[in-house]
Amino acid sequence: MFLGEYRHALDEKGRLTLPARLREGLGERFVLTRGLEQALFVYPLEEWEKIAQKLRALPFTRADARAFTRFFFSGAVELSPDRQGRITIPKPLLEYAGIEKNCVILGVMNRVEIWEEGRWDRYAAEQSALVAETAERLLDFEG
Repeated sequence: MFLGEYRHALDEKGRLTLPARLREGLGERFVLTRGLEQALFVYPLEEWEKIAQKLRALPFTRADARAFTRFFFSGAVELSPDRQGRITIPKPLLEYAGIEKNCVILGVMNRVEIWEEGRWDRYAAEQSALVAETAERLLDFEG
């Protein structure tokens, strides 16, 4: 399970160091793709295959299923970190996420997310006011 929030910056060559704790869970090869809210999602290969199976099961005749599958898979790349734990994020993915230098790397259960720092800070501030209300709707902590 992926947990935590880490702040990192792209180096002068455009590489991003993934935190060691997250790299361990991702394995030697993993998939990076466009995510939701203009974040990038990183999946271990096993988790990526589970998502692919779910998307394969969607009806091909549904336009929304085709559109999401195109969006998710066309932006995907399989990566391996170098010896220092760095990855090079392709330019189209950096542009999608708006990442120029500083970013936030999040462990979110079955995936890692990479956000442009300012976007994450704004999103987190907006969501913090809604967390209690959302928890009441989604979770039953009593049961």
